[in-house]
Amino acid sequence: MSSPSQPESPSTSDDMQTDYVVGQDNITGKFGPFGFDIHNRVFVVSALASVIFIIFTLAFPERAASVFQSIVAFSTGTLDWYFMILVDFFIVFCLALVVLPYGSVRLGGPDARPEHSYLSWFALLFTAGIGIGLLFFGVLEPVYHANVSLPLGVASPFGADGELNPEAIADASALGLAGTYLHWGIHGWAVYVVMALALSLFTYNKGLPFSIRSAFFPILGERVWGWWGHVIDILAVFSTLFGLATSLGLGAQQANAGMNFVFGLEVSTTTQVIVIVLVTAVALVSVWRGLEGGVKKLSEINMVLAVLFFFFVLFAGPTLVALTGFWNGLSTYVTEFIPLSAPFGREDDAYRQDWTIFYWAWWVSWAPFVGMFIARVSRGRTVREFVICVLLVPSMFIFIWMGVFGSTALDQLYADPAGSLVKEYVIDNYRPELSLFGMLNELPLTGLMSTLGIVLALIFFVTSSDSGSLVIDTITAGGKIDAPRPQRMFWAIVEGLIAIVLLIGGGLTALQAGVTATAIPFSIVMLLMCYSIIKALNGELRQLRS
Repeated sequence: MSSPSQPESPSTSDDMQTDYVVGQDNITGKFGPFGFDIHNRVFVVSALASVIFIIFTLAFPERAASVFQSIVAFSTGTLDWYFMILVDFFIVFCLALVVLPYGSVRLGGPDARPEHSYLSWFALLFTAGIGIGLLFFGVLEPVYHANVSLPLGVASPFGADGELNPEAIADASALGLAGTYLHWGIHGWAVYVVMALALSLFTYNKGLPFSIRSAFFPILGERVWGWWGHVIDILAVFSTLFGLATSLGLGAQQANAGMNFVFGLEVSTTTQVIVIVLVTAVALVSVWRGLEGGVKKLSEINMVLAVLFFFFVLFAGPTLVALTGFWNGLSTYVTEFIPLSAPFGREDDAYRQDWTIFYWAWWVSWAPFVGMFIARVSRGRTVREFVICVLLVPSMFIFIWMGVFGSTALDQLYADPAGSLVKEYVIDNYRPELSLFGMLNELPLTGLMSTLGIVLALIFFVTSSDSGSLVIDTITAGGKIDAPRPQRMFWAIVEGLIAIVLLIGGGLTALQAGVTATAIPFSIVMLLMCYSIIKALNGELRQLRS
């Protein structure tokens, strides 16, 4: 992720006034622990709870695994309807902001102008919520949905006898890609819009601290600086921690699988733990070097490598098939958008509960992290252009990436089912972390490109850890964005430890449990944010008309 610039001084309005000063409740001092500058309640509660969680999971791994399994079962089996309605509501909310007069409000006030050109802004949006998921799920999801989970009950090309039915390939492939686009498209970005818009409005337009609790000033008034606000920020910290830990855990699994595929290194939890430790150490160096010398340079390198990686797959594989598959998947996504989004009347539980619900929880858990980033780089945009661009620009890039990778893998699968490593890793013996390497095995320069895939996963790992540490540090420093570096290093270590204990405590199931457990309470916070956004926009419209 590229590093955003520090927000400019806000253009304040007179409908929300407070005497609160950023950092007034902080514990500071050169002689404090490592020179920390911490919010005395948010930091302490968040840090202690994180340490307790780590110790409990390491001390009682079997009991922790049982708890994680129960959380996943409850979230996906009982609350599936809630998460579906929640994210559908966010889309309707975003569309309403576009068509209603609210869309003319400018973030930062009427005289504010964007800090970045459209091209630069689009590049920043691209880096915001895109990372390890492109590599881990780009091949896995299209193949799995087209042949196993079967969204909306589409017929699998492989019948009950395991024989390939060529007539079913086109529909299954298109709906498999459409089902993938659902998880990575405007549904998820609508979640980010809500968070980023709330932070932008209350920071740039209302003059409140750059903190999630500020969005609740219309509801709580001055009480937002007390324990109500502390609870909101603590929930945001845990949501971000577990959302990032899931990404880090998946990244470690894929990096380990790639090392096994290319170099024969053993696939084990121990190896994955070592990967997390080493990458966290690199992240600490990046944190110490600062924004310009650390994460920004890594992000720029990763952007170039990712683009080269994409074009290699596009041109080394069946180019026309890949582009046609992308388009067919996009067309199906548009035509089946409402059925795929529907919370009721579904019979595709394997797709909806096992995949969609996990994704909606994951997007919610990442909302504080990505929302803060998007808010920092979007000052000066109107609400209308902000919503439209954040919903569509990153989504289209993801669709193209996954359309090309997924269509290439599906073509390999159906051309030679018996000899396809994609079929072995995704359908026959489910090893999701190897799906990308199974596809690369059928292309030229397999070893080189597989190594590049590992490098990309590791750099995404580092930049996610570094940027996430910055966000968590901002929250636990009472809204300060220039707190001492040791604080951010502390949170980078905590993120790595949580990823480790989740892997030890149950692997992928534990990672999913961590996300859903934190997303449930934080989703309520985000629903209340929608009310605050409308209150803030009403105040802005009154000022424009006066």
